[in-house]
Amino acid sequence: MSEPAALSNAQRRAVTALLRVSPVADELGRRFARAGHELHLVGGSVRDALLGRLGHDLDFCTDATPDQTLRVVNGWAEAVWETGREFGTIGAARRGLRLEVTTFRAEAYDGVSRNPVVRYGTTLTEDLRRRDFRINAMAVSVPEHKFTDPYGGLADLAARVIRTPGRPQESFGDDPLRMLRAARFAAQLRFTVASEVVAAMAEMATDLSRVTAERIRDELTKLMCGTDPVAGLRLLVETGLADQFLPELSGLQLEIDEHAQHKDVYEHTLTVVRNAVGLEEDGPDLVLRMAALMHDVGKPATKAVGPDGRVSFHHHEVVGARLTRQRMTQLRYPKDVVADVAGLVALHLRFYGYGRGEWTDSAVRRYATDAGPLLPRLHKLTRSDCTTRNRRKAAALAADYTALEERIARLAAEEDLRRVRPDLDGNAIMELLGVPPGPVVGQAWRHLKELRLERGPLSRAEAAAELYRWAREQGLVE
Repeated sequence: MSEPAALSNAQRRAVTALLRVSPVADELGRRFARAGHELHLVGGSVRDALLGRLGHDLDFCTDATPDQTLRVVNGWAEAVWETGREFGTIGAARRGLRLEVTTFRAEAYDGVSRNPVVRYGTTLTEDLRRRDFRINAMAVSVPEHKFTDPYGGLADLAARVIRTPGRPQESFGDDPLRMLRAARFAAQLRFTVASEVVAAMAEMATDLSRVTAERIRDELTKLMCGTDPVAGLRLLVETGLADQFLPELSGLQLEIDEHAQHKDVYEHTLTVVRNAVGLEEDGPDLVLRMAALMHDVGKPATKAVGPDGRVSFHHHEVVGARLTRQRMTQLRYPKDVVADVAGLVALHLRFYGYGRGEWTDSAVRRYATDAGPLLPRLHKLTRSDCTTRNRRKAAALAADYTALEERIARLAAEEDLRRVRPDLDGNAIMELLGVPPGPVVGQAWRHLKELRLERGPLSRAEAAAELYRWAREQGLVE
């Protein structure tokens, strides 16, 4: 099939996909037309339509100003929001679709501030030129369904390549975050980033300092939740972008893994990320993927070479958890996400040694209790961390972890490990010891919980006897 014919077929597919959301898009297009304005489905919506994955969030551009757009959608939209008004965007909801309409614009940074300076444009072609990549610089007018592709985005889509409408330096100068978007699309779409774009990313990596932490966080999250996050991560490291906001990742390249000395910790980490993706059951799990990415970041700071020449990284999980917490906090991740990822990093080595048969039921209880609600993810992270090429060793580790999971399940069925509590509550402790609420009650509670983890469930009489024994040792009772 000739290229024009192939592109023509692709255009027809785009229109077919667009018709799935009619009459909403066409209704809105007619309202704009009656008001004397253009309306075009644009950007990622057109790209996704061509890829057969058009969703419920639709982006439009128009020559109407935000005030004019509000007049058009008021009375038609079921809800309207103006949170993006300063960037020329008005949001609206209609029949389960989320619509964003943005005035034609040319967006640029002034080279100093961390926010874009918005200047309204006057034509569709000008608006498409200022977009990040050619695959996002296509439009379909509504209600006419005319396809517009002045920069060859359709050809790039067919070739699965990412290029900018103009010079990449010009595009990245307008908004440095677009460099991260290139890596994100490589991860999401499994597209190749053109060599001239990669070169510009490396050349302009330090310009990322002009972008807020929140915007960087959002792009990193989208990259990590992409189909192939490893492809995007490699691009971040190769271009030096990672050094600007996640230098711990690049730093792993120099550290040799003592468990598999044929490859460095960086390659091991990317393999663990890929393994974790393969173990997911209900779509992308950001916490699991970030824990896989960060689990060994403590190794550079803990590297030591012994007399026999062997490399070790003692307590790197503790250092790694601290570094993870610091880095993710700087990137403005929510506190619960930071806590969960750092918690997994801190726990990821606990399993090793289980296969030597040294774990008592108490150790298993502590493993499950310390993990708490993170236990299912810890199972996946620990399995993902086994990247040895020695098949016998890999099989032995997998068998050991399966045995541990089965043992946890057995104990959990017997004792409900998720709700491990002392056999006496605070009221019972106060009654038996004759003490008021205060620090002593908390100390006694923690002592009884340790006993519960060590010995399993105790009867009330046994727990009371242990409480009195502890109280006598503390000098609280005769």
